[in-house]
Amino acid sequence: MSRVSDAGYTGVVKLALAQMNPTVGDFVGNTQKILSLIDTAHRQGADLVIFPELAICGYPPADLLEKPSFLARTEEVLAEIAQTATKDRNVAVLCGCLTPAAENSGKKVMNSAALLRNGHVEFVQSKMLLPYYDVFDEQRYFAAATSQSIYTLAGERLGITICEDAWNDKNFWRQRLYPVDPVENLIQQGASLVLNISASPYSRGKREIRHRMLSALARRHHVPVVMVNQVGGNDSLIFDGTSLAMDAEGNCIAQARSFKEDLVLVDLSSPSMPLPVETDPWEDEAVYQALVLGTRDYVRKCGFTQAIIGLSGGIDSALVAAIATEALGPENVLGVGMPSEYSSRGSIDDAKALACNLGIRFELMPICGIFASNIAALQPMLKDYPADITEENLQSRIRGTLLMALSNKLSALVLSTGNKSEMSTGYCTLYGDMVGALAVIGDVYKTCVYRLAQYANRGREIVPQNTLTKPPSAELRPGQQDTDSLPRYEVLDPILEAYVERYETAEMIVQSSKKDAPLDPELVRRVLRMVERSEYKRQQAAPVLKVTQKSFGFGRRFPIAVKVQI
Repeated sequence: MSRVSDAGYTGVVKLALAQMNPTVGDFVGNTQKILSLIDTAHRQGADLVIFPELAICGYPPADLLEKPSFLARTEEVLAEIAQTATKDRNVAVLCGCLTPAAENSGKKVMNSAALLRNGHVEFVQSKMLLPYYDVFDEQRYFAAATSQSIYTLAGERLGITICEDAWNDKNFWRQRLYPVDPVENLIQQGASLVLNISASPYSRGKREIRHRMLSALARRHHVPVVMVNQVGGNDSLIFDGTSLAMDAEGNCIAQARSFKEDLVLVDLSSPSMPLPVETDPWEDEAVYQALVLGTRDYVRKCGFTQAIIGLSGGIDSALVAAIATEALGPENVLGVGMPSEYSSRGSIDDAKALACNLGIRFELMPICGIFASNIAALQPMLKDYPADITEENLQSRIRGTLLMALSNKLSALVLSTGNKSEMSTGYCTLYGDMVGALAVIGDVYKTCVYRLAQYANRGREIVPQNTLTKPPSAELRPGQQDTDSLPRYEVLDPILEAYVERYETAEMIVQSSKKDAPLDPELVRRVLRMVERSEYKRQQAAPVLKVTQKSFGFGRRFPIAVKVQI
């Protein structure tokens, strides 16, 4: 339990916000969690226990929804939970589930909320607004509800909504995505309490937006609003939880923890003081904790316990190692140094110091001999060509091969260490430093990498000071620095953010820069050309943990063979 709150209200319903971390498709494990949380909430006097969207099967189930057996199993589990948890008990359960769609809908399933009571399913409300943007694909799978109804429990008229249903308030959003407002419709039917079950993924600033939106809904309609959100990582998506209860004046009266499972009781019949709103304008701590959660769940939900990281002595691999160690424990992280003839003594020492600070195992595997034998093998065909990026990439690919060999032998997942600045511009090597099962910081710009590394050092030095201060370099040729190929990251990252996340043109980026530090138009166009030329690399990259509004992955869909005017 993180917070227990009594809110000023005239009703009699005691709610339990059951913020859980489901695994997609794990019906047995998810059911066990649901039943355990219901037992705990019931003992603490809850009238209604509320679970997140699609809690039974996990979100997002994607093409598993195409399997009839998947829907059938969900229906079986729903009946089992109703019978086991609510028969002969004075408790009701609101749970996200799948239900069959009407035969004439063109779809097989609906995204639904089931009210369980007296041993069976008493009420079902399906989702009306199906998002189909960024990472959301719900119109691909689900039929939308065409009507809504009120359910009365303990004198309260419950208006039940599912995630996106609450995100279309005409008074809050400048531009709405749908012609109907499910919350407004329920209020018109007399709802005295609005409930929203969600699987709302985290991105930087999302928690604050969600808080303001739910507060505005409560104030506008003069009713309490309660949102229960999924927590945990499922593939690229990280769900922060941060479930909320707002009173009729829009004050936050209960809040579950972020990035952790939680169970919060709210008594709507007793007065209490509103909770203070906690804000962090940069959200670096939240991003860090999101990456820890996403890494932990990805590794464990894929059936592994250990991770391998190539440690170069640089800032990126240091941050990934710190995140992995916090996520999995130092005994489950292996750091591997693979110096070449161009690696500095300082970088090797920095990698060793990092491993020592983290308490992880560190092994040194020099690649000089392997590199030399590869060059010798290629020499008959390439003897008439001068040295260029080919030799640089060869070193990176040797390292990737060694890491994947260790992965096979040790049954441990390789975590790639490239950041968003590199992935944006293509400053990375296919089948080299891009190899791995998960791109932990692939949605983190380089300037943010430094801030997160400083956060990793919040209690004691983890990332060595020399790693934080030395100029970044791939160390693939003598004297190499990142600025040989890229603008300074302080200049580069705002350009990338504007182009990749906000879709601004080169002209817009140049124009907006005139207020502070004017940008060279040709430099901007060069950066944008790098982004466009690198799409083929990004679409072969490992899954990226999403922490911004627009990450690389299935939420960003661009053609590869294309000619874009810059």
